[in-house]
Amino acid sequence: MQKTLNILIFTTSIIITSCGTKTESGSLAAKKAEIEQLKKDQINIGNKIHSLESAVAKLDSSVVKNENEKLVGLTTLSTQNFVHYIDLQGRVDAENISYISPRLGAGQVRAIYVKKGDYVKKGQLLVKLDDAIVKQQIVAAKQNSEALRTQLTFAKDVYTRRNNLWKQGIGTEIDLINARTNVEALEKQIKGAEESIKTQQEQLSGSNIYSDVEGIAEEVNVRVGELFTGFIGNMAQIKIVNTSNLKVITEVPENYSGKVKLGSAIIVTLPDINKTYNTRISVSGRVIDPNNRSFHVEAKLPSDASLRQNQIALVKIQDYAAVNAIAIPVNTVGTDEKGKYVFMAATEGSKLVARKRQITIGELYNQLIEVKSGLAAGEQLITEGFQNIYDGQILKTDIKK
Repeated sequence: MQKTLNILIFTTSIIITSCGTKTESGSLAAKKAEIEQLKKDQINIGNKIHSLESAVAKLDSSVVKNENEKLVGLTTLSTQNFVHYIDLQGRVDAENISYISPRLGAGQVRAIYVKKGDYVKKGQLLVKLDDAIVKQQIVAAKQNSEALRTQLTFAKDVYTRRNNLWKQGIGTEIDLINARTNVEALEKQIKGAEESIKTQQEQLSGSNIYSDVEGIAEEVNVRVGELFTGFIGNMAQIKIVNTSNLKVITEVPENYSGKVKLGSAIIVTLPDINKTYNTRISVSGRVIDPNNRSFHVEAKLPSDASLRQNQIALVKIQDYAAVNAIAIPVNTVGTDEKGKYVFMAATEGSKLVARKRQITIGELYNQLIEVKSGLAAGEQLITEGFQNIYDGQILKTDIKK
C-alpha cells in the first residue's frame, strides 16, 4: 500500500509539472480544460493501480501488506451464574448482653467476686452488697413474731377456759367474746409478722448480685465501698456478654427495601482476622430510620473464639442472581445513539472481521455486567484492542482466551 501511495504521488507530481510547463502561455480556458483532463487521468491511474494490487493479492497475499489489520485480544463467551450484592459495612454484636443491676435498689458494695475479662457462669455470685441493717430487721421481726406466738398461746388458753365455763353457765358472754377476739387479733399479727420476715429475707437475698447469663465480664466498673446502682451515667458498672451467640448487624439503604428480606444470603468478612462467613438474614427491620433513610438487618454468626463484639464487618447482601447468564467486562461496553454495544470478532471467508453488536444489559457487579440479550455462548468478544476500532475492520490476534 505504501508503494502504491508513492507511485501515485510521483505520477501526480509529473502531471502537475507537465501542466505547469505546457500551459504557461495558453489561455485560461485551455488551462482549465487541461486540468480537468489531468484529474481524469489521475483517477484512471489510481483505479488501475488498485486493480493491479487486487490481482497481485489474489495470486500472492504476502506481496501486499494490509496496513488496516488491528491486533486484538479475544474472549470466548460462556454462561455462568451471575450474582449481584449490596456492599455495606456492619459490626459484630452479641445476641445476649446483660447489664447487671441490683434487683431491690442500690446498695454499698462489700465484696466483688469478678474482674474484667473473667468467664462467668449463669447464676454465679458477682457482688455482695451491705446487708447489716436488713439482717437486724429480720432478727427483730423474728423476735416480735415469737413474742406474738407466746401471747397467742396464752390467749388461746384463756379463750378455752372461758368457753368451758360458759358452757357450764358460768361467766358472761362478753368475756367469752373478748377472749375470742384477742385470739383472732394475735393470729392476724403473727401472720403479718411472718409476711414481714419473708419480705426482709427477700431484701437480704437482693444484696447478693448474680449473673443471669453465661459469658465474659466485658465491663467491671465498680469497687468495694462504692454505691452499686447498675449504671454510672450511661456507663454500665458490670456488663456480661455472651460471646458464644454473636450476630452481625448493619443498616441497609431504603432503596433496597424491596430486594432485601428474611432469608437473603449474606457474606460477612472480618478483615481484622481474615475470616469470611456465609449466613442468611435472620432479622429485617420494618421501620425506616428517618435520620439516615435505612433499615436494620441482622444475621447470626457461628461460635468462634476469635470474634469480638463491635468488630468491623464487611457485609455483602445478595439482592439478585441469574443462572446461565452471560457476563462481560464492563469496560468493553460502549454507548451510541441506539444504546449499548460491543465489538465481536466474526470469521468471514478467510478473514477475521470486527462486527458491532447492539446488546441489552442487566446488573453490574465487580467490573462484570450482565448481558440479557444480543450475545450467545461460544461467540468471541473483543476484550483487548477494541479502542478506535470500526465495524468491518480486519483483525488479527495472537491472544486467545
